[in-house]
Amino acid sequence: MSTLYLLITLLLSSVGFFLSAWIVIPAPIFSLLVLSVGTPEVSPWLWGVNLLGGLFSLGWLLLKGSVFGSITSSMNSSVNSSIAILALSLSIFGLAFSLLPIGQLPSTVQKAEAEMIRAISPNYRAAVPPELQRLFRPQPFSALAAWRGIKSINKKPIRYTASIPIPNPAGVSLTLALYRPPQEGIYPAIVIIHGGAWREGSPQDNTEFSRYMAAQGYAVWAITYRYAPAHRFPTQLQDVRTALEFIHSRGGDYETDVERIAIMGRSAGAQLAMLAAYSPEFATGSPAIKAVVNYYGPVDLEAGYYDLPNPDPIDSRAVLLDFLGGTPEEVGELYRAASPINFVKGSNSYSSGNNSGNSSGASDRSLPPSLLIYGGKDHIVMAKFGKALADQIKARGDRAVFLKIPWADHAFDAVFSGISNQLALYYTERFLAFYLHRP
Repeated sequence: MSTLYLLITLLLSSVGFFLSAWIVIPAPIFSLLVLSVGTPEVSPWLWGVNLLGGLFSLGWLLLKGSVFGSITSSMNSSVNSSIAILALSLSIFGLAFSLLPIGQLPSTVQKAEAEMIRAISPNYRAAVPPELQRLFRPQPFSALAAWRGIKSINKKPIRYTASIPIPNPAGVSLTLALYRPPQEGIYPAIVIIHGGAWREGSPQDNTEFSRYMAAQGYAVWAITYRYAPAHRFPTQLQDVRTALEFIHSRGGDYETDVERIAIMGRSAGAQLAMLAAYSPEFATGSPAIKAVVNYYGPVDLEAGYYDLPNPDPIDSRAVLLDFLGGTPEEVGELYRAASPINFVKGSNSYSSGNNSGNSSGASDRSLPPSLLIYGGKDHIVMAKFGKALADQIKARGDRAVFLKIPWADHAFDAVFSGISNQLALYYTERFLAFYLHRP
């Protein structure tokens, strides 16, 4: 019975250690990405697993006198003691790994707060209406929310309209999804573009976030686009523009204030959102975008082709070849046109076909305020690219908040109640409220 108890304890400790190790180990291949992405976000659960394994093994050692007394000389006792010591060691290391995110949280919050104050206003919180502030999450992280889920607002009723068709000149059927507060009214809008390496995705992705923001008084439009490699850039950007034009022309029918629109994207969707927010041919049209939120989006595709992450779990070059149809030597103009940082730096002569003129002149106009959130452990879109974009925006004199979450991997917000998304959500809701909900 004692041996069986220790084997179960060793199994518990081994599982806790194995999962916790992925908090610091980047995924070498795509199939392991779920571990690298998910384990930091469920680290509060892993605390419990590692703590239980450690307590069970330590308890056995103490009861048998293997720590504070003599160990019996029998072979069976020696083997059992070795199993208990191994289990205890694994639990100690697993607990250390699982505590890394929470250990880095205070300094990360301090830097994020400083960025918000620097880029927006020292009084950015007070500028938001009090009735909206009461809906915000009160702190950047709650262990209780990590264990039971974020329930306080996300469980409120909202109105959901699926599969709103939009006209497409290519004859391809595209639909939007709309999330609205339960009561009728006119609401500022958040246009959300999903990720998926430009190859896949759906307006139904990240529904928890969309429901959460709708409950705070937004019309949340989740849009989509045609996928690579069957459709290559700039097709995706043209589809984004079609969706934006539909929202601008028909938004009033869906209780949307078309004068207060923010655009947000994740990964590939963030790249498209930034192009829509920064490129002059979009900015001179309608609707005007008041703010942009970028979750781990590619910003410099040519640099990303050559400066690859190590490891590279999604084969970044293959993704870019599918999206753009060639290497930078072969289709360099497309790489430059698809890179948001080029529109921030200054001129870009590419036109997507929606304007007859070129796209130069980005440096002589203001960009909408930007919130950029990246994971420090991201090996799909490295955080240094997001930092470079934020620095370029600041150098122009425009507003950018750059938030790096040291322990987070790509798509960290897939775990809605995870430690990274709690932090990102805390600042995203305040950023959007400041620019869309201020009197």
